Amino acid sequence: MAKLKNIIKQLSADDYDSIYTSLMESNAEKSAFLLKYMREKQLSDSKIMEELDVNTNAYYTLRSRLNQKIEEYLLKQMESPRTELLKKVANINEIIFTKKQAIAIATLKKLERELLEYDLSNELTVVYKNLKKLHLNSSDYFTYSQLYNRHIAYMLAVDKAEDMLADYFKKFGIYALSGEESDKFNLTLLNNEMTNVASMYESHRLRIYQSCMSLFHRLFIEEDKTTDSLEPIEDVLEYVNGIFKMYETDSIYYHLKLVFEYLKLEYYNHYKVYKKAEKFFEDVNDGSAMLLSNYNLFTYSAQFLSTKLERAFRMNVQAQLYDENEAMFDNFEYDEDNIALYVNYVSYRAICCYYVDKYSEASKWLNDLLNDLSLKRFPYATIEIKSILALQYCLMGEMDLFNQLINSIQRQIRILGKEDCRHIVSFLKIMKIATSDAKREKEDKIRAVGERMSDEDRKLFSPTKYIYVDEKLIKLLCKD
Repeated sequence: MAKLKNIIKQLSADDYDSIYTSLMESNAEKSAFLLKYMREKQLSDSKIMEELDVNTNAYYTLRSRLNQKIEEYLLKQMESPRTELLKKVANINEIIFTKKQAIAIATLKKLERELLEYDLSNELTVVYKNLKKLHLNSSDYFTYSQLYNRHIAYMLAVDKAEDMLADYFKKFGIYALSGEESDKFNLTLLNNEMTNVASMYESHRLRIYQSCMSLFHRLFIEEDKTTDSLEPIEDVLEYVNGIFKMYETDSIYYHLKLVFEYLKLEYYNHYKVYKKAEKFFEDVNDGSAMLLSNYNLFTYSAQFLSTKLERAFRMNVQAQLYDENEAMFDNFEYDEDNIALYVNYVSYRAICCYYVDKYSEASKWLNDLLNDLSLKRFPYATIEIKSILALQYCLMGEMDLFNQLINSIQRQIRILGKEDCRHIVSFLKIMKIATSDAKREKEDKIRAVGERMSDEDRKLFSPTKYIYVDEKLIKLLCKD
C-alpha cells in the first residue's frame, strides 16, 4: 500500500486529473474515489474500505486495478518519445531518397545520438548501416563500417544475454524441484558465461542483465559466500538504482525495478535483516501476480511464494493469507508449461488452505496438480506434494485414500533411499502414529518425532517444511 500511496501523491496535478477523469469516464467510480482518498485524505485502510463500502477482497482488487491503471498511464507517457524515435528509424529510407546527402547525414547523426541515449542497439545498426553507405566515397566509410560491425556484435551480445537470463531461471526451476548437483553445476556455468559476455562491453544494459542473474545466484546457489573477488551486493544494488534513475524513460528498466525490489527483499531475508526486508515486501507483494506471471524471464519469481510463507509464519499471520490470495490472484493465470512455477503456486495455495482448516480445498489443489502433470522427472518433489496431500486425507478422516497414498510414498522412498528423505520418513511416521490403534501417549510420541525432524536432506522445493508440528496440529491428529 505504501508504494501506491507514494506514487499517487507524487503525480503531477495534470497526471492526477487525467487518470481521475479516465476512471470516471470508464465507469470505474470506486477506483476513482480510491485514487482521490489516497491523494487528498489521510485515511487508514479500514476507513477507506468503510467510505467505499467494500470488503477486504474487493478492496485488494480495487487497489490492484488502480495500481495497474496508473502504471499503464505512466508507461504510456514515458514511451511517447521512444515511439517518435522508432518512427524516425522506420523513415530512414525516405530521408535518404528525398533529402540532400548533407542533410541526410546530419539527420542520421542526430538520430544516432538519440538512440545511444536510449541504448537501442537494434535501431543503431540500421543507422550505422546507412551512414556507412552514405560515406561510401569518403574516408569515414571505414569508421562507420567499424561502428556497424561493433553494434551488430553488441546487439548479438545483448540478445545472447537475454536468452541466457531466461535459460538460467528456467534451469533454476528444474534444479529447485530436482535438487540434482548436475543441475546446480549447469547454473554455475551459465552464471560464469553471463559474466564473460557482460565484460566484453562497457554496457549498462549487459551489466543490469548480469546483475539479475548474479545476485540471485549468490543468494540461492553460492549462498553469498565471502570472497574478495565479488563486488558487495549492496554496491551492485546501488549501481542498478543509479542506472534506473539515469534512464528513467527506458521501458525495460521501468519494469525491472520490480525484479530488483524483489532481489532486495531476498537479500535482506538472507541475512535475517527483517526490518529492512519489510520495506520491500509490501511493494513486491502488491505486484506479486504480475511478478509470477510476467517476470519469469528475468528472475525465479516462484521463490517469492516461499519467502511470503516464511514471513507469515515469522509474524504469525499465516491464517490471513487465504483471504488475501482470493483477491490478489483473482485474475492470475499460471502457465502450466512452466512446471516449477505451477508446482510452487499450487503448493502455496494448498498450504494457505490448510492453515484456515480448508482441508478439502487443499486436497483439490494438490490432486489437480498430480493429475495435470507428470512429475516422474522430479521424484523428491512428488513425495513432498503427496505427503501434504496425505496429511489432508488424514485430517479429513479419508482413511482409504490416506492408506493408498502412504503406500505409494513409501514405495518411492524405498527407491530413493531413506537417507535422502529422512524428513519425509518422519512426516509419515507422525501420521502413522496418529492413525494407529494404540491410544497411549500419542501426543508425546508425535511431539518427539516432530522435534527430531531434520532439514539437512531437504531440497530447495520442500513445502512440507511449512507444515509445522505445533500443538494445534498435534491436537487435530490425536482427536477421537
